[in-house]
Amino acid sequence: MNKELREMLEKISNKKAEAKRLLAENKIEEAKAARDEAQELQNKFDIAKDLYDDEKTNAQNLAPVPFVTNDAPTYKDVFMKAIRGYNLSGEERDLLAANYVRPENKLSSASGPDGGYVIPEDITTDINELKKTVDNLEQYVTVEPVTTDKGARTLEKRADSTPFTLLSEYGNPNTMSEMDSPQFDRLSYEIEDYAGFLPVPNNLLNDSDQALEAYLKKWIAKKSKATRNSLILAALNTLVKTTISGNLVDGIKKILNVTLDPAFSVGGKIYTNQDGFNKLDTLKTSDGKYLLEDDITSPSGKAISGRQVVVLSNKTIATVEDGAAGTAMAPFIVGDLKEAVVLWDREQLLIDMTKEGGNAWRSNTTEFRAIEREDVTLWDDEAVVYAQFDITPVA
Repeated sequence: MNKELREMLEKISNKKAEAKRLLAENKIEEAKAARDEAQELQNKFDIAKDLYDDEKTNAQNLAPVPFVTNDAPTYKDVFMKAIRGYNLSGEERDLLAANYVRPENKLSSASGPDGGYVIPEDITTDINELKKTVDNLEQYVTVEPVTTDKGARTLEKRADSTPFTLLSEYGNPNTMSEMDSPQFDRLSYEIEDYAGFLPVPNNLLNDSDQALEAYLKKWIAKKSKATRNSLILAALNTLVKTTISGNLVDGIKKILNVTLDPAFSVGGKIYTNQDGFNKLDTLKTSDGKYLLEDDITSPSGKAISGRQVVVLSNKTIATVEDGAAGTAMAPFIVGDLKEAVVLWDREQLLIDMTKEGGNAWRSNTTEFRAIEREDVTLWDDEAVVYAQFDITPVA
């Protein structure tokens, strides 16, 4: 607010105080006149304030927002300045260089040299928080942080329980039979780069850091969640599918009680899509009671035999329709995904921008490209059952 507006507010306040004083002195006509003057001043102020706000908005849209520096610029400040394409000082370039993925590091071996700026840690944290929705499979699998593009980890698989061997009181320790050793798997990973781009209107670049940051965070979180869901489901899709026939709830209970080892069943969940959940949620007993159990701890509010039911979007995992066979098979993934799937996270989220590449120049936009790096592998295929059930309405 400028000086002129502040002076107008002061006059309004004084005139209202004068009206109150005159009213207290029972000078009704003078009080009315002072009140009318205060209202007229208020009307002038409202108009002047609107014009001032319009001028301020237009000035912001026409001119780049100056980057405010201080004696000790933070990486986040410099990052926001760099992705806008502003010139950096020597100190700022040094700060950014410490976190820059240089072309010689060959970010993408498949597509040639590349590079980008590492997104600040607090922004990455917010992006991860935005991804924590029900429809995010990453939170249900094992996430293993890695620092190299290729490698392997030794992971212990659950083995059959084998008892100790009886050792007689005076037996020779050398005759003790060897215990069964734990079963270990050597699981390899190979990190790939996954990227997408977003055209951003150039006037958004002239907005505050907070506005641009929020815009990018929402977009990256949405794309990251979709990418990781796709990779996890692709790994699960390699499993042999089991068809549930007869009663759906009974079929799921049999998987939990018999097919899965109790070690996997006790920590298991039932994952389905909207179509599958609708089928489950509408099943009733002969006396009209719904079969699903209420569970306030479950993402869907429902459970089967105490195991939570997790509902995924039909867009995330679709019902498989076969027109020739006349079937619509809804997915029911039952078991412990933390024991079944490993997501190898390179923990390096990068972003870069261009005002001239792609369609940016022709559309007066700035294109942002985000890259994240991960791999997903199936670990223990006995930890989960990929079941399907025909939800086609009976004619």
